[in-house]
Amino acid sequence: MVADKCGEGGKFAFFWKIWYKARDMDMKDADFLALAQALIEACAIRGVSLATAESCTGGLVGASLTAVPGASRVYLGGVVSYANAVKQGVLGVPEAVLAQEGAVSAPCARAMALGAQRALGARLALATTGIAGPGSDGTDKPVGLVYAAAALDGAAVVEKHLFAGDRESVRAQTVRAVLDLALRCLEQKVSN
Repeated sequence: MVADKCGEGGKFAFFWKIWYKARDMDMKDADFLALAQALIEACAIRGVSLATAESCTGGLVGASLTAVPGASRVYLGGVVSYANAVKQGVLGVPEAVLAQEGAVSAPCARAMALGAQRALGARLALATTGIAGPGSDGTDKPVGLVYAAAALDGAAVVEKHLFAGDRESVRAQTVRAVLDLALRCLEQKVSN
């Protein structure tokens, strides 16, 4: 088991713990890597640069992408915007969106993706925001509520999810959802 090789305190132990949690959810062992590799290849073939803006996943989407050899061909980087001040200051999420809709909302996810696209100069940007648990965020929004967004060439699409499971499980499912969303956006762009 790879997590054992990293050691309990190893710097990659948490990532592998999430990876194996995803596998336990009836996902194939290499599901994240396969999705990430498919996205990297799809972007490379199309000449599309890629960036991320992450809140509830805390860099796990970027980690999945950079686990793919050759990711640097298309992946420019990412912003972990856990705090609203970072969402607003770095990604340009409007204060009104955060005040009226909250950080866990479709408008925030959309603004995060578009903001990462602008800030990092990418054609495709992915964003995640949600409540991974175990506790709520002080609102009436449930644990497991997640918004995944993809912005391609200035147009953004957002998907709402309500994932079950513990914190690690919600985060793992979110990574999978946003990578899948990105692949579907690229395919739709090609077919249009």
